[in-house]
Amino acid sequence: MKKRYVVIDALRGVALLGIIIANFPEFSLYSFLPHSARELMPTAGADRIMYYLEYFFIDGKFYSVFSLLFGIGFSIIIGNAMSRGANGLRIFYRRMAVLAIIGFMHLMLLWSGDILLLYAVLGMLLPLFRNASNRQILTWAVVLLAIPMAVDLVVQLAEVNLSATFVSLQQMYCQRYGITDANFAYWLHDADSYVGVLQFLVQGAFERMQEFINGNRYFRVMGLFLIGFYIGRNRLYADLEAKKQTLKRIAIICGSIGLPLSLLYAYSAMNGRPWGLAAHSVIYFVSVFPHSFFYVAVFCLCYLRCPQWRVFGWLAAPGKMALSNYIGQSVCGIVIFYGVGFGFGTKVGLSYVVLIAAAVFVLQAAVSSWWLRRFQFGPLEWIWRMLTYGKRFSLRKS
Repeated sequence: MKKRYVVIDALRGVALLGIIIANFPEFSLYSFLPHSARELMPTAGADRIMYYLEYFFIDGKFYSVFSLLFGIGFSIIIGNAMSRGANGLRIFYRRMAVLAIIGFMHLMLLWSGDILLLYAVLGMLLPLFRNASNRQILTWAVVLLAIPMAVDLVVQLAEVNLSATFVSLQQMYCQRYGITDANFAYWLHDADSYVGVLQFLVQGAFERMQEFINGNRYFRVMGLFLIGFYIGRNRLYADLEAKKQTLKRIAIICGSIGLPLSLLYAYSAMNGRPWGLAAHSVIYFVSVFPHSFFYVAVFCLCYLRCPQWRVFGWLAAPGKMALSNYIGQSVCGIVIFYGVGFGFGTKVGLSYVVLIAAAVFVLQAAVSSWWLRRFQFGPLEWIWRMLTYGKRFSLRKS
């Protein structure tokens, strides 16, 4: 069995925590509520502060960490595949194809904010870089991360909407199902059957495509994949002690840049990008990415300082079955907030939403620890593995 590195699994656990905190405001329908409805909530004052803190600490940072880790994982998968010879890449592409199917089902059946489908499609491009030099990989990564600034400048100057086709498709399905501006925020709360949820998810899939295009998400994710691919290919995670000084420099430089500029990013995001789309894109580039790298470097330094801390093992458990827990977060969101479940959506402020998200993650960590004491893989990881290789694997530990 290939060696697993606790720090990678623990980082993946941290990313899952950040992702659930980032996603639950939409699951709770709080993000869809009009300003007047938010202000009537008893937690309105605390929610305004929490909203700012979300943009400062969370927004964009943890999908960036998650993308880095996927890039590292892809490098390991590609390395293992290439070592098997001629059939290696075939296995890799089959693995990505299965992930794409899982992502598509997640998008259409559970959560319009799915990221797995995009990860799978972009992951298929990574073998193109397997023979590139380290310098070429990092150059491409920087270029891809910077492209959104140029795209947003052109969009602002030309006053065009690149996602207009998907806007039209979303509007068409909203009209078909009777989803309007007036009931949009309350549709999932009022839905008394899963059919109503599916109707909302159909238009939500087209809205997700708009987000990918308008947010230039594919460029950003691919750039982060390549940085993770570089880290994984050079096995920089395998001997962190030797990289300690480099980690310190990353933490100091990225923290000095990313943290103060994240204050500016949060202000711009909360106030409707007052300096324009292009300026907001620049602020995103100089704040979100350095802030994300700061998180990773500091976490690795903490691990080097006290690897015996139980928190690392506690975080590593959900990280080892990240696919199952990511999908599981969507199931929990439906059960807690939608009308087909307990129906708490639109009824609780952002402060409570963040607490609920943290509680769900704690529960996932406990269940993951229990599960991995008995089984070799998470349930979805097990299915993913069997579909990839076309044979049955034992789930229970011998």
